[in-house]
Amino acid sequence: MKKIPFNKPIVLGDEFKNILTLKKKCFFSSNGFFTKKIQNWLIQNIDCKDAILTKSCTAALEICALLLRLKKKDEIIFPSYAFVSTANAFAMMGATPVFVDIDEVSLNIDVNKIEKAITKNTKAIVIVHYAGVACDMKKILKIKKKYGLYLIEDAAHAFLSKYKNKYLGSFGDLATFSFHETKNIHCGEGGALLINNKKFIKRSKVIRDKGTNREEFNNNIVKKYTWVDFGSSYALNEINAAFLYAQIKKAKYITKKRINIFNYYKHKFDYLNNSKSFFARLPKIPPYAKYNGHFFYLIVNPRMRDEIINFYKIKKIQTLFHYIPLHSSPFGKKISKKSGDLNVTDLISNSIIRFPTYLGISKNIIDLISIEFKKYLRKLKIQA
Repeated sequence: MKKIPFNKPIVLGDEFKNILTLKKKCFFSSNGFFTKKIQNWLIQNIDCKDAILTKSCTAALEICALLLRLKKKDEIIFPSYAFVSTANAFAMMGATPVFVDIDEVSLNIDVNKIEKAITKNTKAIVIVHYAGVACDMKKILKIKKKYGLYLIEDAAHAFLSKYKNKYLGSFGDLATFSFHETKNIHCGEGGALLINNKKFIKRSKVIRDKGTNREEFNNNIVKKYTWVDFGSSYALNEINAAFLYAQIKKAKYITKKRINIFNYYKHKFDYLNNSKSFFARLPKIPPYAKYNGHFFYLIVNPRMRDEIINFYKIKKIQTLFHYIPLHSSPFGKKISKKSGDLNVTDLISNSIIRFPTYLGISKNIIDLISIEFKKYLRKLKIQA
């Protein structure tokens, strides 16, 4: 049997055709034809005030941190169950990460624990829409308003996911997307910064352009461009943008297919809902969340998680765990604070298994993955 990988980056057909058109345009760096097309698409479809393509989601998060003008005593609230870039971008600017537990239903930040983490030094709340599932935005926006804090959405997993009928990325003062090859829509590696607070629009472009006023120069507002602020080389090049535009145009089609894959997984593992052993459970999607099918996972007995991953490895099926909690990482211990216990974060980190979820995965493969799990349960003499 051929190996079944966790991910297969998709190529739809027009990606390289778009790249070839750049030869005629003779423009390969950043902020060209395809970049502008994608940015306009994001503004119109996600309903944000402005959008900037970046070379990664990490770059977009670093722009967010620079926009906040952070000082050493400033604190930023995060879920600990997140990718390192989420917190690192802000820690690099001198802010202290304050980690909060997640809830066991959505695996997102526990909204009931955010207020306890707020102090006089709190500058912002950074939320992560884990696995493309929306955070409870109504409650979070209420807290943001009450304390006058900035809100940043890390929507790396959540392209075209929604909270109720509104796209994620349109709620925070700032939001970020990832177009890494492990995501639903990709260009190898890329990202985007979405801006919903108008006060950040002008400066975000200065930061993107290495701290220069190049945007104003290109628009004939100034005669020469020069160094005016902090910044770096954050923009996405046109080769990646050309590749990405082919996928952006079919983004809603791709999302529909991913949702179908996720739903078929749920159907094939539905027997776990009736299991008396409570050995494993399926993802739970809150009623307010409209999911984009980013990936399918199970929460299993933590004592058996690594054994199950190895069981599938022998069968040539790649399954993965996910994040090591940031609060328990070597660097996180040095520079961060914890707000309350983070027991759910620790439990989920030790219990989650992610299954192959990519466009083009067949029902036969999902059937096989489900059958193999039943075999494993029988091996343990657990009734499926």
